[in-house]
Amino acid sequence: MLFKTRGIVLKVTDYSESSVVAQIFTEQFGLQAYLVNGVKKPKAKIRQQMLQPLHLLDMVVYHKQQGGLQRISELRQLPIFRSIPYDMAKSAVVQFLNEVLYKCLRHQTADEPLFSYVFSAITWLDETHEMPPHFHLHFLLRLTRFLGFYPAAAQAGQYYFDLKDGVFCTHAPGHSLVLMEPHTGQWSSILQCSIEALAQLRMNLADRRYLLSKIIDFYRLHIDGIGEIQSHLILEEVLS
Repeated sequence: MLFKTRGIVLKVTDYSESSVVAQIFTEQFGLQAYLVNGVKKPKAKIRQQMLQPLHLLDMVVYHKQQGGLQRISELRQLPIFRSIPYDMAKSAVVQFLNEVLYKCLRHQTADEPLFSYVFSAITWLDETHEMPPHFHLHFLLRLTRFLGFYPAAAQAGQYYFDLKDGVFCTHAPGHSLVLMEPHTGQWSSILQCSIEALAQLRMNLADRRYLLSKIIDFYRLHIDGIGEIQSHLILEEVLS
């Protein structure tokens, strides 16, 4: 039976000389593995460049409830990226976010609010003229709302953030997994900032790098089996 759904490409692996398996997070069915034949052939209906990391898709698919490899009947990029493939900084951010998303969503069932958040944020990134340098920090902290460990807002006098418990607090916890000022305030500002106002936040390179390392720690503490994140090292070089 055929179904129409939007999708977000997370990972592609070779299956044969001309075919691939694409891991695509879909709006209707969650993360699915699709066998795509002939993508490497010159006249392929679905071309390999359409399956790049975090490309946004409009799809017609065959869906088997019992799982396994699924099939795609029709696929098109929608929207077609206008800036991400040609902007080195945006491309590096997308590669990094793609790695984190794949490791977080590898068993993800259908979740329309989560899908809409990721789809809208990547669309905004492609459309914005100049990417705020802390877009990736904002994306990841806001993503925790949909993954189940979004922090409550900081209250007056809460100068610490406990990464282990995911809460702002007035006194330092009895372990080293903690943020202190000025980084607590920056963490709180990112959480409260809208994506449209991101460019107004001021943060130097050293602070961005430190906060990114703590966000990665935060994810490791709250998502089982996430493993090592590698692409942030490339991202830091590009954004430095």
